[in-house]
Amino acid sequence: MKERFKTILKQGEAEIIEKKSRFIATTRPVATEEEAKAFIEEMKKKYWNATHNVFAYQIGDNNELQRFSDDGEPQGSAGIPVLNILRTEEIKNAAVVVTRYFGGTLLGTGGLVRAYGKAAKEGLLAAGIVEKIRYVMFHIETNYSDSGKVQYELMQGGYVLYDTVYTNMVEFIVLVEKPMQDAFIKHMTEITKGQAEILEDGECLGTWVNDELKVEV
Repeated sequence: MKERFKTILKQGEAEIIEKKSRFIATTRPVATEEEAKAFIEEMKKKYWNATHNVFAYQIGDNNELQRFSDDGEPQGSAGIPVLNILRTEEIKNAAVVVTRYFGGTLLGTGGLVRAYGKAAKEGLLAAGIVEKIRYVMFHIETNYSDSGKVQYELMQGGYVLYDTVYTNMVEFIVLVEKPMQDAFIKHMTEITKGQAEILEDGECLGTWVNDELKVEV
């Protein structure tokens, strides 16, 4: 599984106008193809009177699942440009539906490619492009005399000090990026001379939003 990957934070919507045609891009995070299909059907029902409801999505650790539809637009002028935005931005586990209301003026293939691509990009920006990081959670329990040193090393090492619990001992709850976990255990063992209790507590995904970490356990 990827240790870092880009996706979107939430559902987003953006609209652009090209030669009086309205292009409404709706984007949503999806974890499965079933979720993607349900989202597409939802948008088709919502915009039932639209000229076209073009879609694209890619799902999977290595984007194993990629689908798109031109929904009646000239072949290659709609679905592929939307999918290419997901590819170019390296966005995983996301679906985009671009709804078009025809404005009376033909855009031509080149114009459609640009319009659908631009709308999709604006929709992703509205949803918020974020990077998810795979962390391993650790609990480090140490005595008070060593706690200052441990906290300093945690901050200097670039680890995420998620929480601190004070009882008769000091417990640091730390998030460590997965490739760094072995080096982290070794380092913490060395600086505490093996006196600290270091417990691994599974993996989680973390997303930084406005300098605040949101954790998915």
